Amino acid sequence: MSTQLSSVEVKRITTHIIQEMKHRGEKISALTAYDYSMARIVDAAGIDIILVGDSASNVIAGHETTLPITLDQMIYHAQAVVRAVKRAFVVVDLPFGSYQGNSRAALDSAIRIMKESGAHAVKVEGGIEIKDSITRILSAGVPVMGHLGLTPQSIYKFGTYTVRAKEEAEAEKLLQDAQMLDEIGCFGMVLEKIPASLTQKVSQSVSIPTIGIGAGPHADGQILVLHDLLGITKEFKPRFLRRYADLHGIMTDAVQNYVKDVKSNDFPNEKESY
Repeated sequence: MSTQLSSVEVKRITTHIIQEMKHRGEKISALTAYDYSMARIVDAAGIDIILVGDSASNVIAGHETTLPITLDQMIYHAQAVVRAVKRAFVVVDLPFGSYQGNSRAALDSAIRIMKESGAHAVKVEGGIEIKDSITRILSAGVPVMGHLGLTPQSIYKFGTYTVRAKEEAEAEKLLQDAQMLDEIGCFGMVLEKIPASLTQKVSQSVSIPTIGIGAGPHADGQILVLHDLLGITKEFKPRFLRRYADLHGIMTDAVQNYVKDVKSNDFPNEKESY
C-alpha cells in the first residue's frame, strides 16, 4: 500500500511546470545522467530536469569531443534513464549530424528519440541557422530546448572552449537567437559559458526559462555534468564547476581496499561464504 501511495504522490515535471517556475522566480535544477543507476539516484534526490547529454561521448565513451556519439547511442542512454525516472523532466540531446542542414532528418531524429526512448523533449545547439529544423520538430508536437553560447558540437568551428559572446556583435546575435527560440515555441534554452551580464539580459528578454552552465547566477536555472559535480572526472576543472563530492578518491580507495583484501585472502570471510 505504501508503495502505491508514494507513486501516486510523485508529481511529474512538465514543460508547463518548468514555465511556472520561471514566472514565480523558483530556480530550476538540472543535471546530466546517462544510465539507469545514476538517473534513479538523481531523480529521487529531487532534480527538476535530467539531460541525457551528448557529453556521454566524453564521460562515458572517452572521446575528446561530443561529435562521435551517434543517434542510436543517444537512444540507448535515454532508454536507460527514462526507465529510472519517476519525477524529473527528461531531455535528450540530438547528436551532431542528426538535425543540422536537413529539417526532415531533424524531425526523423527527434521522432526516433521520443518513440524509442520515451523521453519528454529534445535539445539542439544553435540559433537562426537551424530554425527550420526546430520549427519542423515543433510542428510534430515534440518539445524542443535550445542551446546557445558555447555549443560543443561546433568546437572545431570555434577552435576553443573559452567564453563566448564577449564581443558586442556576437552578444547581439545571441540575444536575437534567444528571442527567436522563444518566438517559434521552444520551451527553454541552455546558455553555456557566456558573460553573466548577457545571461541576465537574455533571461529578462525571453518568456521561456534559461538554464545556465558557466553563465553566472542570473539564469532561471543551472545545469552541470553529473560526473563533474560528483568529482568522478578529475582533469576537467573549469572556473564554473563546483564539486559536491570526491567520488574519484572514494572509488579509488574502495577498489584498492578490495584488491588488498583479495590478495591477502581476507575477502570473502566465513560470514561472506555459503
